[in-house]
Amino acid sequence: MSTNIDHEQYEKARKRTKQKKRLYFHFVLFLIGSVFFIILNKVIKFHDELDWYVWGIFTWLFFLVIHFINTFVMKRFFGKDWERLETEKLVTKHKLKVEKLEEKLEEKDFFKQSTSPKN
Repeated sequence: MSTNIDHEQYEKARKRTKQKKRLYFHFVLFLIGSVFFIILNKVIKFHDELDWYVWGIFTWLFFLVIHFINTFVMKRFFGKDWERLETEKLVTKHKLKVEKLEEKLEEKDFFKQSTSPKN
């Protein structure tokens, strides 16, 4: 049992490390790409009538921010553990509702009336 839990913790840590590694790689790629955009637009003068590199960098930055939020906010708070806990809460809540309904039906002797033979 202990080795199974240790393996699960190891797998979670490994997946989390991969997520962070991908984000850091995306950030480094963003920095290199931004410099490339600036060089392409200003030094090589590719479509230099517009400062299109600004739009390219901001668009890429937007996707980098989305990646950051997904890695550090969404996966952390809405990951598999969160999903499991929410499912357990909903199941428990449903069971309590069913128990309350059964108690109300028993108070009204619904089960006794429905099982008695008709004359």
